[in-house]
Amino acid sequence: MKLSFIIIAIVFSLTTKAQITKVYLTASGLTCSMCSNSINKALKTLDFVEVVKGDVKTYTFELSFKANSHVDFDKIKRKVEDAGFSVSSFTAFVDFSNVQVIDNKPVKIGDHSFLFANLKEPLLNGVKAVKILNRGFVSQREYKQISSPAVAIGIYYATI
Repeated sequence: MKLSFIIIAIVFSLTTKAQITKVYLTASGLTCSMCSNSINKALKTLDFVEVVKGDVKTYTFELSFKANSHVDFDKIKRKVEDAGFSVSSFTAFVDFSNVQVIDNKPVKIGDHSFLFANLKEPLLNGVKAVKILNRGFVSQREYKQISSPAVAIGIYYATI
């Protein structure tokens, strides 16, 4: 009986039902449409990105992804940095299906682990905007205001 409960718990923890549907990011350091174009081109080279829509006026980029692809936040951030700019805001839209969130326990979504802050509801359903708060995903000013960023490597500190 005890063994079957442990097996069920392990299977449940490995099969979190959530999918990253799109990402909105804001880049800083842009001064013209050529800057925006260089980021746009760099993001399009990622093999998991299907469409990139850039807004020159707000320096934001919307990324949608190929079906059943592995979305890598760090690769997205590196592409922006390799183009000579930095990410000042990074929000992933995640479609949750009955995902239970417990305080101070990371939630695994695909290959990503998230530690949520200021969560209003412990059971997540539907599409939620998840703002990544790690260094390099928000402005330096905003990062300094965060009281307890995740220090473990590979965990994204986030808020909904």
